[in-house]
Amino acid sequence: MVKLLVAMGALAALGGVATAQGPVDDVVKISVNWSAGRNPLKTTPTLQVVVNPLLRRGASIHDVAFANLKGLGAEYVRYVQWHPYPRLAVAELEAPTKDKTSWDFSLIDPMTIDFLDATEGHERILNFSTIPAWMYNAKKTVDVPADPDRVTWDYTQGKDLRDPSCKQLADYYARLVSWYTQGGFTDELGVRHESGNHYKIPYWEVFNEIDVEHQPTPAQYTASYDAVVGSLHAIDPAMKFVGLALAFPERNPEMMWYFLDHRNHKLGIPLDMISYHFYGSPTREQTLEDWQYSFFDQADKFLVAVRYIEDIRRRLSPDTRTTLDEVGSILPTDWHPDTPYDPGPPIPAMYWNASAALYAYVYLETAKMGIDVVGESQLVGFPSQFPSVTMLDWTTGAPNARFEVLRLLHDHLRPGATLVETKLIPKDVDALAFEDGGGRHLLLVNKRNRVLKTELPEEFDGGTRWVVDADHSTAKPEALRGRGLPLAAFSVTVVDARSPH
Repeated sequence: MVKLLVAMGALAALGGVATAQGPVDDVVKISVNWSAGRNPLKTTPTLQVVVNPLLRRGASIHDVAFANLKGLGAEYVRYVQWHPYPRLAVAELEAPTKDKTSWDFSLIDPMTIDFLDATEGHERILNFSTIPAWMYNAKKTVDVPADPDRVTWDYTQGKDLRDPSCKQLADYYARLVSWYTQGGFTDELGVRHESGNHYKIPYWEVFNEIDVEHQPTPAQYTASYDAVVGSLHAIDPAMKFVGLALAFPERNPEMMWYFLDHRNHKLGIPLDMISYHFYGSPTREQTLEDWQYSFFDQADKFLVAVRYIEDIRRRLSPDTRTTLDEVGSILPTDWHPDTPYDPGPPIPAMYWNASAALYAYVYLETAKMGIDVVGESQLVGFPSQFPSVTMLDWTTGAPNARFEVLRLLHDHLRPGATLVETKLIPKDVDALAFEDGGGRHLLLVNKRNRVLKTELPEEFDGGTRWVVDADHSTAKPEALRGRGLPLAAFSVTVVDARSPH
């Protein structure tokens, strides 16, 4: 026994030495069963656009930001008028009196119209998530900065609406939507306000991150959803609706169960789509070497929640679709509300590739589940919000790796493709095979901050690769020679087979 223990100790010591020298990666062998049963690829990659001073006309990157958005041509882009900028998000900042109303779109219209013009001809989701503060019973007085570009984090006060019937709330959204779709509206005093706008809004999302903002109960949220949807559906019967937009879906199973049960809604209220969010976030003590594990471990936990939610949805409302309309990562150094315009510590260049790989990984795994839409967050994330979520450089407007990976997925994974059985040990690399009219393809994601070696199926020898990594800021076609394909750190790659079949 003593000899055995000594031998085991020696082996443990040797193992410690091997680990200290760094991991030794075997070649990841990938095989595809092209003759197996197929599922259609139904998952659309997209992004969200959040109201931000840098997206206002005249801002330094306004033109290039909207040009990038229009050039991408994505479907289901989500537009959110968020509460940190009340003057850019709320059309009626003061409660109406018997003598006057405060309706004012002068600051809201330019950015909103630029978004609508940039996404014209595509499905899009609008979300004026910020409810006027005067509609709530709140102990704290809300002060709105005179400067529309000045951030405030205290606008969403109170949990209970002053009008529990939700009519006041529904009327506000009916007038707001009419401003953009019906040419104008009549206000509370009977005064007509003309806009001349006749845009189409295919989808309207009812509020944002309700588990953080105002925190209604499941019954309260469902009642407000029904009131708003009923009012907007009367204006445009073709409009569809998105509900929930939960920040922490894994913490709110009761909300899912209650909302997706049609018995809890008024007759005729549609449940077209639900939404919820995911952000990977490391601790302040962690470095880039740690992030590669934190991000993807957290993503795996989120994917468990997605499977659970999908089971609830299929049981209660199988015709309801799902959009994961905020997927990304946030560094802990972003949050400094006392100095909101300080960008904080420099963000390592490799972070953008790590975050891009995280989004691609969530897309890849949820595509296997048949999730309908996966939206990356967000087009511009600085100043004053979260710099690490941005997809464009906030000084130049140039796309970073997060935008370029979205472009790669958008350009190569299109509706009409079919998903094919892919086999590998998905530890550090993940893969998804798909086939379309252009041939056979593989999506590959390197989850680690080091080069990993892969061996592709024979049909990819002589094919083409498209990659975004630290050395490839944009994806361009490159010829493959041989089946061995090294994947750079945090790379996202699409590989085309050498022939269509």
